[in-house]
Amino acid sequence: MDLKSKIILIYGPTASGKSDFAIQLAKKVKGEIVNADSMQVYKDLRILSARPVKKNFQKIKHHLYGFQSSKKIFSTGDWLKLAKNKINEIKKRGKTPILVGGTGLYFKALTEGLVKIPLIPLNLRNKVRKLQKDIGQKKFYRRLLKIDPILKNKIKSTDVQRSIRAYEVKTFTNKSIVEWFKDTKSYFNNQSFYKILLNYPREILIEKINHRTGEMLDEGAILEVKNFLKLKIPKDQGPSKAIGVAEIREFSKNLINRHELAEKISIKTRQYAKRQMTWARGHMINWKKINPSRLNNFLKKV
Repeated sequence: MDLKSKIILIYGPTASGKSDFAIQLAKKVKGEIVNADSMQVYKDLRILSARPVKKNFQKIKHHLYGFQSSKKIFSTGDWLKLAKNKINEIKKRGKTPILVGGTGLYFKALTEGLVKIPLIPLNLRNKVRKLQKDIGQKKFYRRLLKIDPILKNKIKSTDVQRSIRAYEVKTFTNKSIVEWFKDTKSYFNNQSFYKILLNYPREILIEKINHRTGEMLDEGAILEVKNFLKLKIPKDQGPSKAIGVAEIREFSKNLINRHELAEKISIKTRQYAKRQMTWARGHMINWKKINPSRLNNFLKKV
């Protein structure tokens, strides 16, 4: 199996061993690893985000890890621009780019392109949100279909966020969000990619998540988050949304004990892993699905 000419993509749920697998694969194909995880781009929360440790960086070149200030907003578009540059740099060196992570939007943007909808003015966005809140989702959805009928059967009537987004896009640009997505293309040819999805059995993944949560707490995640909270980053911005931050804040205020802390983080992580795999089932139908118990067999064929 010749993968050296490909751009290798590795996606999987949290705690599925993506990083370790990427390192083993990189050794076989003379690869360099590029981060595709939205939390691991930030300088802070190395332990909580499970960012690869320095010894791994010494074995194989890693890119786009821990470089971004937590105080700055970092978008999917920002990542895509940097990732494209890194891929081209790696290929020019005669190496194989291996993108690894669990942020589905990053992979979607890379393989399908990023929709270039103009920036919607804040006053319009607030106005649309107020309208939805005032009249309720049922009536709001009917209004949406009146101004953008092609959305019928494309956005569920109960999907508040997508309905609001579609309404504001149509209102501001006079063009359906569906049309904006049709005009979107990837920078790379689809044949350039070799796509791998790590498909863990749920019961084994739960065990791994529980184990990793305990390891994180033992390795200093509590102190790491306490120091991070001193930066006073808004709760809805960047790494402040990382699983464990809110829970450790509760623990610091003596609202929960250590056992409850570990349990809460594990539950939220399991829920996140479930959402990641739901995303994969909907968006990664043609990816090569590999049960992690068979990774060694896969590596032998490379």
